[in-house]
Amino acid sequence: MSEKPTLSVTSVLHPTMQKFSFSATLQNNKIVLERDQIRILQINVGKVCNQACLHCHVEAGPKRTESMNQKTASRIVELMKNSLEVQILDITGGAPEINPYFRTLVSEAKKVGKHVMDRCNLTILLEPGFAGLAEFLADHEVEIIASLPCYLEENVDQQRGKGVFHRSISALQKLNELGYGKKETPLKINLVYNPVGQHLPPNQESLENDYKQELKRRFDIEFNHLFTLTNMPIKRYFHQLVRQNKLEEYMELLVNAFNPSIVDGLMCRNQLSISWEGNVYDCDFNQMLELSVHGSQKTIWDFDTLQEFSEKKIAVASHCFGCTAGSGSSCGGALS
Repeated sequence: MSEKPTLSVTSVLHPTMQKFSFSATLQNNKIVLERDQIRILQINVGKVCNQACLHCHVEAGPKRTESMNQKTASRIVELMKNSLEVQILDITGGAPEINPYFRTLVSEAKKVGKHVMDRCNLTILLEPGFAGLAEFLADHEVEIIASLPCYLEENVDQQRGKGVFHRSISALQKLNELGYGKKETPLKINLVYNPVGQHLPPNQESLENDYKQELKRRFDIEFNHLFTLTNMPIKRYFHQLVRQNKLEEYMELLVNAFNPSIVDGLMCRNQLSISWEGNVYDCDFNQMLELSVHGSQKTIWDFDTLQEFSEKKIAVASHCFGCTAGSGSSCGGALS
């Protein structure tokens, strides 16, 4: 039996979320949020995952069945070839590596000169049936963005599941053996921190130094950079906040920390998001809420080049405060 997802529109229509208008905040600050040139194509290849993390905005898990098919994957390859301005293919999920066309997407993207990023949960590298996956990533010089919300076992297992910390450490050690995180190689691995609890991430640079010291001292692990991400009040984390009666408190935290200076650097300004079904969105968060690109729902079969979406307004809702709070939050970490 497949896992039943919660209604995608719940957080958009919830009375508490509707109290906080992101579009009004932009207007009050005389900010127009439009997309620039599209440099990054982010694709969500499905919601199947070997983990079910508490903060997951995708609501991914082992019982989900949504997965990109060959037709959609092939069309994305065509679009990459037609869109020379796109420099990066950013593959996410679920655990993206579970999708049967993951390796094809990576190989084809590299053939046409794209830089490829894999948003990896680390433990997938140790699962039965995925032997050679780490070596494949290294051979294709795929940049790994790896989830590790803390360097302490208790915090990681609390957020991601029992035993995840030690399996993540084993996966990181394997990647280090292949050259990932080493200064003398082109193989880059960046770790991702999400807060445990209702607060904003700490200073990214300071926390990165702590991570590097602790992981090196305890496990002889090296990595390139740490990205701090704010937990987004959508899907699984949204429902956790509702259950704990913390939603309004958390939203007030985000709204009060709105930082207009980082809006120009938001990921939606140079990125487009495509779902496992081939639908097009302004970002992965909007995708999970089925918040269509400004105007109407588009699919990858409706156009021949991604530049159709350049210089267009970006659809926003109250969850966008999560990206603009404090130092900002994007797929590449803090924005200031």
